[in-house]
Amino acid sequence: MNFDNIWCWLIPLLVGLICGIIGYYWGKGKGEVIDNTSELDTLKDKNAQLQRDLEACTKKLESTKATAKKSRANNGKGTASSLSAKASVFTFDADAAKAAFGKRVKQDDLKIVEGIGPKIEGLFHNFEIKTWKALSEASVAKCQEVLDSGGERYRIHDPSSWPMQAKMAYEGKWKGLVKWQDEHKAGKF
Repeated sequence: MNFDNIWCWLIPLLVGLICGIIGYYWGKGKGEVIDNTSELDTLKDKNAQLQRDLEACTKKLESTKATAKKSRANNGKGTASSLSAKASVFTFDADAAKAAFGKRVKQDDLKIVEGIGPKIEGLFHNFEIKTWKALSEASVAKCQEVLDSGGERYRIHDPSSWPMQAKMAYEGKWKGLVKWQDEHKAGKF
């Protein structure tokens, strides 16, 4: 082995090692330290607030469930006046409906809703939505799903006000319903 060639290997190796060490410390000295502690503290505070809000919502939900459970347990045990008050809210008054609309109105006739005709009413019946109450509790997305089931020609209808109109009919707010429909012919102002 020739030791004259060892310097050809050793010198570049040492120069590379020295450059590497110098480069490491030079880069380390110029590197910025990013301090995100204030941002992290803000996020921790927001997280704590969201946790408190979630706990409050959970307690409120549990309270509502308990109240509903008590209400169901007491169903039928109320006084006669409370029962008649409940019944009066849900009673269909055909005479009041006829006075407001100027024509005879059948109970739970979905066609009373502006924009619903016989064929669309049939689509709703296919989805077991057969009463004003059921329609008033349906979401607009559900109404759109019903329309979409009828094909392309029914997708042009805008069901956004149908649950609201059905609720007015269900609650017997005939004058308000007629006024709204007069102001919004075909769902437009």
